[in-house]
Amino acid sequence: MIPLNSTYPSRRDVLATGGAAALTALSAFPIRAASPNGKLNIAGIGVGGKGYHDIRSVGTENIVAICDVDRNMLERAGKQFPNARKYRDYRELLAKEDDLDAVMIATPDHAHAVVTIAALKAGLHVFCQKPLTRTVGEALQVLEAAETAGTATQMGNQAQAGEGARLVREYIASGFLGTIEEIHAWSNRPNQISPRGIARPTDTPPVPDHLDWNLWLGPAPERPYHPHYHPFRWRGWWDFGSGVLGDIGCHQLSAVFKALNLGWPESVEASSTHWHASEDIRRETAPNASIITYRFAATKRHGPIILRWYDGGMTPPYPLGVDAERDIFKNDGALVIGSEGMLLNHRLLPESRMQEVGKPPRLMARSPGHYQEWLRACKGGPKAGSDFVRHAAQLTAVVQMGNLAIRTRKKLMWDEDALHFSNSDEANKLIHQPVRAF
Repeated sequence: MIPLNSTYPSRRDVLATGGAAALTALSAFPIRAASPNGKLNIAGIGVGGKGYHDIRSVGTENIVAICDVDRNMLERAGKQFPNARKYRDYRELLAKEDDLDAVMIATPDHAHAVVTIAALKAGLHVFCQKPLTRTVGEALQVLEAAETAGTATQMGNQAQAGEGARLVREYIASGFLGTIEEIHAWSNRPNQISPRGIARPTDTPPVPDHLDWNLWLGPAPERPYHPHYHPFRWRGWWDFGSGVLGDIGCHQLSAVFKALNLGWPESVEASSTHWHASEDIRRETAPNASIITYRFAATKRHGPIILRWYDGGMTPPYPLGVDAERDIFKNDGALVIGSEGMLLNHRLLPESRMQEVGKPPRLMARSPGHYQEWLRACKGGPKAGSDFVRHAAQLTAVVQMGNLAIRTRKKLMWDEDALHFSNSDEANKLIHQPVRAF
């Protein structure tokens, strides 16, 4: 882990160092590439839930290997791909599969960075589910690894390839909203999906026979197994996930980040239901509800912008001129407010304005599909829309800054040249968190 002292590391030091060997020593290697007309040899690492969907979505290619620490999930995926070789440990897969071109990673968030960087160091094309990493520091390290690798990458925020994301960018680029002043995004994902606002369980039930608990923990700190974590109940725990913001933020904020080229915020602050929670709850899990405020300085492309995130039932103020009977905050969404108009998801507000203007001029090429973007890039085509270097790593880092504001309960000031917070040693310690050897 980067030591915290009065002399902060340079950008290159920050990007090139971390808490474990799998996150360091980024070296040059030959880039693998399938022929433009050939099929890719792909491995799936983490093949339960979303990972199972991911590898089936590229089933026109050669799925040559699958890996999961849970034997039940591994066997289910094996029925879909009976010719794929099976592994429990991703390191064994990467060491033995000499003919691989690419990997798809859908482990819990805490393992994203170590697996992704190992795959990039092996010269492989990488698809990794969102959020790309669990921490700000890991996002910076993955960025460096991807820059060094030069292989095709894609984060799994599928909506970025959709028509709605393109309409958002075209409405903004065409000037229908005037000068963008505020961005509001929200998710009302229920607590049952990602339990949070709770303390660590004290009982220690036995580890199920089908689960390798040490491999499941991977780089996360040691703790006893509990069904509160697996299967798919890990997202609300700080050691394994990053709450609703980490889960949905990379979806909801992708289009506006691209449209405005937002880059790094000047500051980030948060309020949440953790304000009066006990330390054993704040230390372990994300809050039940939060509001996070990012402030971006003016650039040549936009004026000063306030971006606010809401979850757990928190919502923005109801916009003026919109029918108050219309429940615009019922589902996950985003509201962009400019000096001359508003955009709810990819439709202008109020509805009369939408009827007047219609669709914006078509300025962007349409996507062949999120997975097809990546496959095309692997075969020598244009970079995918959520390429790590051009978009996904920085978007993830900015999203995860909000969780540091929740955890420190401070307004954090970001120094984009030094890549640390200028006013909080506590927050800087959380940028690069310890990584367990396993």
